[in-house]
Amino acid sequence: MAPPLRVVCVCCRSALTNGTLNRLTFVRRCANSAAIKDGSAKRKWIGVVGLEVHAQLCSNSKLFSGSCVQFSAPPNSLVSFLDASLPGTLPVGYQVTQQRCPIAISGSLAYSLYAGKNRNHMISKLVRIKQIQLEQDSGKSLHDDARTQTLIDLNRAGVGLMEIVMEPDMCCGDEAAAAVRELQLILQTLGTSHGNMSDYEILRQIGVLENGGKILNETRAFDYKTGQTISMRDKEGKQDYRFMPEPNLPPLVIYDNETIPSNVNHRQVVNIDHIREQLPELPNEKRKRLVEKYGILTEHSFTLVNENGLVQFFETVVEQTQVNPTKVIGWIINDFLAFLKQNNLSVTQSPISPSAFSELLNLLEKGFISSSVAKQVFAELWKGEGKTAVQIVEQKKLGLIQDHKKLEQICQSVIEDHPAEVSEIQQGNWKVLNKLIGQVQRVTHGRAAPTQVKAILKRKLS
Repeated sequence: MAPPLRVVCVCCRSALTNGTLNRLTFVRRCANSAAIKDGSAKRKWIGVVGLEVHAQLCSNSKLFSGSCVQFSAPPNSLVSFLDASLPGTLPVGYQVTQQRCPIAISGSLAYSLYAGKNRNHMISKLVRIKQIQLEQDSGKSLHDDARTQTLIDLNRAGVGLMEIVMEPDMCCGDEAAAAVRELQLILQTLGTSHGNMSDYEILRQIGVLENGGKILNETRAFDYKTGQTISMRDKEGKQDYRFMPEPNLPPLVIYDNETIPSNVNHRQVVNIDHIREQLPELPNEKRKRLVEKYGILTEHSFTLVNENGLVQFFETVVEQTQVNPTKVIGWIINDFLAFLKQNNLSVTQSPISPSAFSELLNLLEKGFISSSVAKQVFAELWKGEGKTAVQIVEQKKLGLIQDHKKLEQICQSVIEDHPAEVSEIQQGNWKVLNKLIGQVQRVTHGRAAPTQVKAILKRKLS
């Protein structure tokens, strides 16, 4: 079934309903309808995106042989007789796939993305999944143009892949990227796949269409160096795939609690209900729990879950501090995550541990340091010199001034040095008080408690 035809013209409906949009395709909205809306004959384009995601399974061996699965191994060093189809009864130039009986059909994937002019509004979307099937990866051809020869590396031949076929329900790169990112998180959470995925090529296809060209039904590869896609081969029609049953493979039967036979060894069959009971907390469930348990914003839950290791870091900090979780999340996103991005580091590579972060926030919460000093201490902790927050505060004498008389004297001096501001306040403009508070902070190098300073200044100026 095709996606809802909301804004697609009549000439595009057949392309959407005849099943040809199982890959990334673009459909042109008819120029006449566009001209009616904006008074011009300029063509408008609607992105219609359907994805086939091939995720390599996390396994130590290949799908049907004991050969190891290893990245960047020497060519043909991980090949068994079966992978090479020896002694040669059948050619190795074909893939085993679940074409007629995929392991799952008619599913869906819920995902969310930021929308709106400022991209500050989160919306939820759903893309249908046509099917999920297992298949073998194929060998790799290495073309040597200088010697006009092609070399074959069969290291990847037989590696297990999971192909996830999505319906063309998405309309732009942002939606597709958000859907793929959600899928990536699910696969990584389940341990099914490492989930290293790439994006695609909407602008290229628009350019082709705008110049009167035709989008070919083809397979394209992404070149990380150029940021472009490269044509690999024409995509054959379904009737040209020449599917045939694999005589050496028995059917894969999946049971649930109601259908599993009583006389079988439960460890030797696939029970989908048993697998479901053992599932870890999936990304969407984790986001809901974070929002309900800690009272954080939904957007913040997405930030935590989308960054590998950040949820665990956040929850460890919350457990070890008396600070409200909504304050902790502010520090995590605005300071901790920002420093990680600036230094191109992952959470596990952070020089600040959860316990060190908690100690810093506790000092701030108990009133031993000001928020501006806390920022300074955080920057010092980031240097990774092995000092604790308490040691940094003591060595640099950054603690809040505890001597009330001294603070009174500093406030009085600031008042005397700023007669113009004092005059405005006495005329009723109390907003200027913030300027005097800032001056006290400058004199004390941030070591004065803002609330205490504000109380002293108000009393002296009233």
